[in-house]
Amino acid sequence: MTEPSAESIRVAVVGAGGRMGETVCGAVSAAPDLTLAMRVDPSLPPADDVVDSITGLDAGSIDVVVDFTVVDVSRGVLAWCGANGVHAVVGTTGFTEQDLEEVRAAFTSSNALIAPNFAIGAVMMMRMAELAAAHFDTAEVIEFHHNNKRDAPSGTAMMTVQRIAQARASAASGFAPDPTEHVVIDGARGGAVDGVGVHSVRMAGMVAHQEVIFGTTGETLTIRHDSIDRSSFMSGVVLAVRQIAARPGLTLGLDALLFD
Repeated sequence: MTEPSAESIRVAVVGAGGRMGETVCGAVSAAPDLTLAMRVDPSLPPADDVVDSITGLDAGSIDVVVDFTVVDVSRGVLAWCGANGVHAVVGTTGFTEQDLEEVRAAFTSSNALIAPNFAIGAVMMMRMAELAAAHFDTAEVIEFHHNNKRDAPSGTAMMTVQRIAQARASAASGFAPDPTEHVVIDGARGGAVDGVGVHSVRMAGMVAHQEVIFGTTGETLTIRHDSIDRSSFMSGVVLAVRQIAARPGLTLGLDALLFD
C-alpha cells in the first residue's frame, strides 16, 4: 500500500480479491498520486485495510470507490457512494435504464462514472465505428471473451451497436436487411439491434476482444481491438479516478474524459 500524501486521492477497491480487483489494486498502488486506502471483499483475510462490504467503509476516509464486480453488487455500491458523498468509478455491465436513472438521482453531492470498457483502444474502436457507420450498407459486431463471462453480448458490444445505430440514423436509410431465409441452427445469425448484427464468443484463453465489420459494394472495413491482459484497462481506470471529481453527476463511458 502506498503512503498517502496531502494530494493523494484515497481509493477503495470493491471486489479486491478477484483477478480484476487485484489488478486495480496494483494500478492504484503504483500511481504516485493515488493511495490504496481500503480493499473491500469478503474473501480476503482480515487486515487493517480490508472490510468485507461497502457498508464497512468510513466515507470520510475515502475519495473514490472503484468497483469491478457484478451488477447486483454494484447497485449497492453506487447507492452507498451516492448516499455518502463518495465518488464512484464502475466497470460493471448490465445496468438497466431504471438503474441509471436511480444513479443520476442519487449522485447530487458526488459523481459517478460507469463504463463498459476502460481500455483506451476500445473507446477509440467505438469512435471509429461511429465515423464509418454512415458510409456502409451492412454492419456486424463480433465480441470474444473468456469463458467465465456471465453476460452476452458484452456491455462493450451493446454500447458499440447502439452508437453505430445512432450514427447511422443521420444517413438517408438504415442498414440493408439480413438476406437469410433459412437458419439451419437457431442462433447462427446471432442477434441484431437496428440492423446491426451482434455475436458473442465465449472461449478459454481469451480476455476481451471485439471486431466491428462494415461492408458495402466491393469492400469491407474491419475495426478490431484486443485486450490481451487485464492491465490494458488500468490506464482508463486511473484516468477516471483522477478526473471523476470534475465530472458532475453521472458519466457514461470514457469518451468525455478522452475527447472533451
